[in-house]
Parts: sequence; structure tokens; C-alpha cells
Amino acid sequence: MAEKFIFEPWDISKLQSSYDVVIVGSGSTGLTAAIQAHELGLKPVVLEKMEKFGGNTNRASSGMNAAETNIQLHHGIVDNMDDFYKETYKGGGKLNDPELLKYFTSHSALAIDWLKDHGIELDELTFTGGMSKMRTHRPSSMAPIGAFLIKNLLKIAQDEELPVFNNVTVTKVNKENGRVNGVTVKTSEGEKVINAKTVLLATGGFGAAQDIIKKYRPDLASYKTTNHPGATGDGIKLAEELGAQVVQMNLIQVHPTVQQDTPHAFLIGEAVRGEGGILVNGEGQRFVNELNTRKVVSNAITALPEHSAYLIFDKDIRSRVKAIEFYDSIGLVEHGSDLKELAEKINVPADKLEATVNNWNQMVAAGKDTDFDRKTGMERKISEAPYYAIHIAPAIHYTMGGIHIDSRTRVIDGNGDIIPGLLAAGEVAGGLHGNNRIGGNSIAETVIFGIQAGREAFLEK
Repeated sequence: MAEKFIFEPWDISKLQSSYDVVIVGSGSTGLTAAIQAHELGLKPVVLEKMEKFGGNTNRASSGMNAAETNIQLHHGIVDNMDDFYKETYKGGGKLNDPELLKYFTSHSALAIDWLKDHGIELDELTFTGGMSKMRTHRPSSMAPIGAFLIKNLLKIAQDEELPVFNNVTVTKVNKENGRVNGVTVKTSEGEKVINAKTVLLATGGFGAAQDIIKKYRPDLASYKTTNHPGATGDGIKLAEELGAQVVQMNLIQVHPTVQQDTPHAFLIGEAVRGEGGILVNGEGQRFVNELNTRKVVSNAITALPEHSAYLIFDKDIRSRVKAIEFYDSIGLVEHGSDLKELAEKINVPADKLEATVNNWNQMVAAGKDTDFDRKTGMERKISEAPYYAIHIAPAIHYTMGGIHIDSRTRVIDGNGDIIPGLLAAGEVAGGLHGNNRIGGNSIAETVIFGIQAGREAFLEK
């Protein structure tokens, strides 16, 4: 049996006073950027304020979207970047920044190749809502993408002896003679100043920042969040202190399928629906195209009298989504030896649930959803016992707004000028997703723009 990998953070005594690039945040964006910068000959450092590394990336479960990849061809799928662009643009309410979106879609396949070159293979595919083709790449083990990525990126960082610190909070980004030149940090050894030619903000979004949410979206102040506790918008605040412009801060995504019956909210990944799961209301009936955009599905659930729904799937679908093993291990999954028993467990009419599933299976066999025009995730019926259900409702999931950047990840100020030496990438940046992020695009964003940030740091040296 392979030995379990445990990443050892660097001791704070080894924190130096100068690096080529300071990377704030240890999610997929920050780690990818650090690896790329290091491979270009730079001396990077990664600073994480939390005890645990990985941020919200750890909670991503579905996969990484990309078009025109070799993996797709190996699966017999012919795709093109223009369709990826158009469907993401449509899914985002046509509010996406065209420059960022063009870079994103045209560099997605290259990012898959970059990961493969680093021993991180995403050679299995699934669907997410709003996409017409299988573009969501994931490991063949079907393990949740986020934790898989973080583990492998940290392993590369450790093998390459990259300095990665935890429990270090950046309190200020410093500037001299019009250029960013480092950061001030708070550590267990007190306050320190670290000089750098470039600072990359890769701190994630503000999905757990009640103060920012109340400011821009008071209507969502009472919603639970899928975000980790550290997603408090630190990078946005640091950038604003330097005059950076923020964009689309009111655009906050509510994810439709979140289990909220426990003290902590658990996102139930889109892959469950992508592999064939359906949603039913309190009457045991379907009420929406389950793979429409997150905004549409969330609104449909909220409009139900009970403001929640059940995700229904079977043994076959479960075998295709390894994350369900985790959901089940913490008590989020109801079991039924048949549909009648499952219906009793979730308190819906058994005859209606059985009729719904039978009707669904007939439409799958015919290849046409005559009820809600669902066109994807119809490869398998719900017919193999045992049967399962997860109670879900919408919760705050992703913040589309953030720091204004260009496609090179350079930060733009309120006058439309570049702030020299300051970069931002990942969820901390705004504009890419419009008013609705497509499932599978967040992980893609972290890798695509993480690579670019590492390259940009090289150009800034």
C-alpha cells in the first residue's frame, strides 16, 4: 500500500526577508503559480493564513472544464473552444469580461496538459450544468477534484523544496515609488516585512465574509455558505487599500445542491446530477432541468413550498461519484432497498416517486426529456438498487465579483491603470464568470490563471 502523503509546512524561523514573488494563499491558484514561477527560475514563497492548506479548492468536487483536449478525443468527444466560450458567456448572463473569457477558454486544454506534465492526470470526463459536451475533467479514480489537486500540488512543492508557510497573515501590501515591493505579515514570531518584486493575491473569494455580503447583497445575509472559514475577502481588502478597482461585487452565486441539516453545510457536487441523478420536490416529482445553470436550478428550488429538494440516485450513479462515499460516511445519505423504502425515509409519496423514476428511465431509454428538456447526464437510468437520496437546498457558494484584472493577471486601479508589481488570480479576481459560474470552471480558472500568474511574475522580475 502506498504511504499516505502528509505535507509538512516550513518552520516560521525559515521565513526570509526577500523573495522574487510573494504568493498570498495556498489554494490551487497559489500553488500552481508558485510551481510555475519556480520552474522559470524565480524564488517564490507561499503564505497561508490558515492552519490547513488548500482553501476552498479542497471543497471542489466535480472537475475541471476544458475544451479541445486530447482526453476528450480519447473518449470520442469532438469539442471546440468557441462553443465553450459561447456556453460560458450565455451561462454568465453575457456579463463575463470578454478578454478574460477568451483567454480562459483558449488556454484550458493547455492547462490540462500542464497538469499532466506534472504527473496530475485528469483522464475521466463528466457533465456539469450549462455545458453541452463532456468538458469536466477529473481523475480516473473519480476522486473529488479539489483535494486531489491540492495533495498533488503540495507534493510537487515539497519535492521541489518550495517554501510554503501556514499561520502567516498578510496585513498589508507595501508600495514604494509607485510600485508594489512586498508585504507586511503577522506571524507567531511577530510582525515582519518581506520584500518582493511581485505580489500575487490568490486568497480566494468572500463567501464567508458576512461584512462584505451584507454590504453588497443584504438579501443573502441569512444564507449558509459552502465556503471554508478563511474565505473572508482578505485579498480584495488588501488590493482596495492600494486603489485597485473591484468589479461585479453584487454577483454572488448560490449553489442549488447543498446539504444543510448539519451544523456545517456540505456542497453536493454537480457530478451526481451529471452522472444521472435527478431532483424531486416534497411530492416526489421532478420540477426542473437538473443540469440547467446553477442560478436557474437554485431559483427553482427556492420557489418550492419547502424551499428544498431531494437528490435521487442509485448504486450505478453512486459508483461513478466517489465523493458520495464521504457524504455517506458523515450521515448525509438516505438509503432504500427499493424506491418505496427510500420514499418512506424522505417522507414523500412512494407512488409518485416510483412514477417519477419510471418516467425518467423511459425518457433516458428514448434519449429525450419531454418534461424539462434536459439534454445531458442521461447516459444511465436510475434502476439499480439500492437507491439513495440527499436532502439539499441552495446556499452561498461562489463570489463572481472581485479585483479587476486583465488576462495577464495584472491588477487594474480605479483609473484603468495597471498597479505595477501586483497580480491577482482565482476567485479573488472578478469578471470572468458573469452573473453565474458554470460548474467545473472554478478549478479551471485556478490552474489557467495560476500558470499565467507564474509566467507574469517572471516577466515582472
